[in-house]
Amino acid sequence: MEPCLPEASLNVPVWVWIATLAATIALLVVDLLIVGRRPHEPSLRESTSWVLFYVALALLFGGGLWFTSGGVVAQEFYAGWLTEYSLSVDNLFVFVIIMSRFAVPREYQQKVLMIGIILALVLRGAFIAAGAALISQFVWVFYLFGVFLVYTAVGLARHGQDDAGDYKENIVIRWSRRALRVGPDYDGARLTTDNGRGGRMFTPMLIVMIAIGTTDLIFALDSIPAIFGLTKEPYLVFTANVFALMGLRQLYFLLGGLLDRLVYLSLGLAVVLGFIGVKLVFEAMHGNNVPFINGGEPIGWAPHIDIKVSLGVIIGTLVVAAAASLVKTRRDNSRAVPPVPPAR
Repeated sequence: MEPCLPEASLNVPVWVWIATLAATIALLVVDLLIVGRRPHEPSLRESTSWVLFYVALALLFGGGLWFTSGGVVAQEFYAGWLTEYSLSVDNLFVFVIIMSRFAVPREYQQKVLMIGIILALVLRGAFIAAGAALISQFVWVFYLFGVFLVYTAVGLARHGQDDAGDYKENIVIRWSRRALRVGPDYDGARLTTDNGRGGRMFTPMLIVMIAIGTTDLIFALDSIPAIFGLTKEPYLVFTANVFALMGLRQLYFLLGGLLDRLVYLSLGLAVVLGFIGVKLVFEAMHGNNVPFINGGEPIGWAPHIDIKVSLGVIIGTLVVAAAASLVKTRRDNSRAVPPVPPAR
């Protein structure tokens, strides 16, 4: 029996998938041409314009879904997009740490982020295809997804925001350092450089790109189960991830020092992930066919959480987390300013 997920149902024609992929590739090509033509650190105005452009695209896309497929489909998209976008913002903390750890020149950080986004889209596409195939066949996958998200939420709430001391190089990065001939210095944004003896060797830029790509793969372990807790439609899952990742490069430069002010973002995301995890478990209970749980029969008393409630919880939690973060940092900054001595 299928789990009792939201009522949205999409029958996406092949040509719509092709058009969506073509539009995504076109946007990536434009971004690559901009980065490749003139490596630079984007200005505040440039970053803001691009971020607003991609946010507006996501809102318009959701509006198009509402018009063509109904409100439930659009709400599922918006809920998934907001969740993925918020997780992407939290991931920027780690990207900042990686850029700092490898001392990447600011003017070349755009290229690193761009390649990382492309890798993320490819890897997440594979994860989405695998996840969709699993949940269409096995209801018990929702139990695993739900428990994993609750576990992740608890860890996120306990440890909070990442800092430079928390970041540890994963096994792929450590292997790359040992297996590849990597020089100590950057050569612009190039991945290889002359070793001074007529040969070639890799620059640290390659290791940075590996670090960004593999780190996002780890993030996908949280984000993909989370969005499947809001919709089981592969098209909505994919497009929500595309819109969440598009503009991430410019958002990195736009937020800048503001990231340090979002002190409660991780706590807010922990609440969101925990909520979605519990929701997934309830959905699995509705469609339960696991023999050792309730004799393999559906559990009727499990509450069904409507997508409107999910969307409200996600928006409300993120707004409260952002507002509380800004209030706290403003209060901390005012306390840090030494009092002005009275005039004599």
